[in-house]
Amino acid sequence: MRGSNIWRFLKSEPFAVAGGAIYAVIILLAVLADRIAPYNPREILRVNRRIARYVPISPEFWLGTTAAGKDVLSQLIHGARAALEVGITAAVAVVAIGTLLGLLAGYLGGWVDKTVTRVADIVLGLPFLPSMLVLAALTHGGTSTVIITVTALLWPNTARVIRSQVLSLRERAWVEAARVTGCSNARIMFVHVLPQVLPLAALYGSVAIGWAILAEAAASFLGFGDPEVVSWGVMLQDAYANQALSRGAWNWFVPPGLAIVLMVLAGFMISRGSEKLLFPKLGDQ
Repeated sequence: MRGSNIWRFLKSEPFAVAGGAIYAVIILLAVLADRIAPYNPREILRVNRRIARYVPISPEFWLGTTAAGKDVLSQLIHGARAALEVGITAAVAVVAIGTLLGLLAGYLGGWVDKTVTRVADIVLGLPFLPSMLVLAALTHGGTSTVIITVTALLWPNTARVIRSQVLSLRERAWVEAARVTGCSNARIMFVHVLPQVLPLAALYGSVAIGWAILAEAAASFLGFGDPEVVSWGVMLQDAYANQALSRGAWNWFVPPGLAIVLMVLAGFMISRGSEKLLFPKLGDQ
């Protein structure tokens, strides 16, 4: 995409730009967490030799402290790392598996197409959260379980869209020309067709990031997350277990909840803006 087209896109899609800005801030927090966090997120702080429990917002503790005397702001900043780890890893896995299977099904057709389509239909019929909880109960739980569940349950969305796009692309004249020149099916798929569908796959990857973060938060809130990992979901679970709402400690549970909402919303804003970039005719409707 040329520079003029990028600038035109940025001006016409402020929501997509805002979503990208949110991701940029969260990435910056994750990378610089050790430097900008005022305290160790696991450190039990003390005030006047007493554990700093439920300390409200103050110049010393910008977002207060938890029931265990831990700094909320430090946990919030370090929680960005867990969100990015889960979100990006799951998104890459979803895009890789969904794109590969969609490419094979759309181009090869026949029994490959039927097999991928039937498996995708079965997976799409599985409820997301109960399936993740069952898998967590059968394993050790934690971040890896969330990533595996998100990948296993979300790849059909990408695969079906990529398959539809490939069905259209394989009938194009340049694909037929590649066949005539003696190109193998593998070369046509991965050298000629794949680059045409990668932007669409990336679009669904941004949506998968939001789903992965929500899944990690839900698993942690229900006690299936990794308690050793500082994440926004663990913060919410800790606040709920210690009745932060009834104590009026909104400074404990509102920041991680807002962070989750913003990061999920950023993914959907980017995907919505990218739809008009990939499919210009949508803007005329």
